[in-house]
Amino acid sequence: MMTSKEGSIPRHAEPAGSPRNTDRSPVASPPGRLSGRPFTDGMLTRRTSLNLPPQIPLDEWSKIGHEIFVISESSTWWLGDWLIYGQAQYPDRYMHAIAKTSLDYQTLRNYAWVARRYSVTRRRPALSFQHHAELASLPEEQQEKWLDRAEKFAWSRNELRNRVRASRKAARAADDEDGSDVLSIEMNVPADRKQRWLEAASTTKQDLLSWIVSILDNAADTVIGLPDDDHAISGKEG
Repeated sequence: MMTSKEGSIPRHAEPAGSPRNTDRSPVASPPGRLSGRPFTDGMLTRRTSLNLPPQIPLDEWSKIGHEIFVISESSTWWLGDWLIYGQAQYPDRYMHAIAKTSLDYQTLRNYAWVARRYSVTRRRPALSFQHHAELASLPEEQQEKWLDRAEKFAWSRNELRNRVRASRKAARAADDEDGSDVLSIEMNVPADRKQRWLEAASTTKQDLLSWIVSILDNAADTVIGLPDDDHAISGKEG
């Protein structure tokens, strides 16, 4: 089997004698494998299809699938960092540039928000982008604790979500046992509004619930004045 030169992007061409179909999406050459090993020569990629050469050995076919998965998983981080760069370098023009692509801006914003919550050195290669997204609204210390556990016990994203929810539920129950007067509020808001709130909370280095409580406290102070005694209201995001 012939492979392209190490580290290079393989060239893909239509088989000899194939008719040219101008309605088909253009051929897109995939980048070299993240491990440094290039894709199989002769593999034809398009926007909506993957055409593999005949008689690929099983181990080679398996490696191709793994590399496609790695690229797919990495692309969310890449797109998030890409948008952050554009916002910083071209604050007046990046929106116009995005409009010329088929990229969904709200999706990009979600990726960028998660990417901002984790410096490159804190991102765990063994965990998915979705693992990180589940914890993005938490303070950094809590993020690290849950990332450590998810990595150690090989939790899926859903398992991590369930564990975090169970921990919050247990914490609320402990507050109730202490006899504290807890007000539970359930809100249903559009996803884009919640995202705006999460971004606002992030700028103040607070989780979402703490940020909401601080906003409500400020509003109450404006309407009825400061409380007589100095006290703090704390809560846990549900």
